[in-house]
Amino acid sequence: MTQRINYFQQSPELTKKLVELDGLFQKTTIEAPVRELVEIRASQLNGCAFCVDMHIKMAKIHGERELRLHHVAIWRESTLFAPRERAALEWTEALTHLSADGVSDDLYERVRAQYSEKELSDLTFLVGAINSWNRLNVAFRIVPGSFDKMFGLDKANLE
Repeated sequence: MTQRINYFQQSPELTKKLVELDGLFQKTTIEAPVRELVEIRASQLNGCAFCVDMHIKMAKIHGERELRLHHVAIWRESTLFAPRERAALEWTEALTHLSADGVSDDLYERVRAQYSEKELSDLTFLVGAINSWNRLNVAFRIVPGSFDKMFGLDKANLE
């Protein structure tokens, strides 16, 4: 599969704003391990090979356990995730695959039990942002690993 276009070059101002938004997530109430799990899960659901590759490498660099990375796809059956992480993953799935009925009150209450209003707002922005990145990378077939050196992901020692 070959890359279609380089949206970084074609839409630099829009890409820059999305990159700036990504930078703000490091200053939000959502801790890095949860952010990484959310980015991996949304990317898996959207079939974004570039983002799955990138976020697994980032998580590994930040010390995430390898078995947990393998378990993201099966998080419902796994015992490796804390209730707060499970709530974030369930919220991610609901917002990535929006149903015709929207988000149920039951799901909202389960997630709200783990996150403050501010945290839930930040988490929802995170899910929206990774879904935007997924759509760009899937649409234009960005090759997994193609930005590893630029983003320092070669330090993950995953090949």
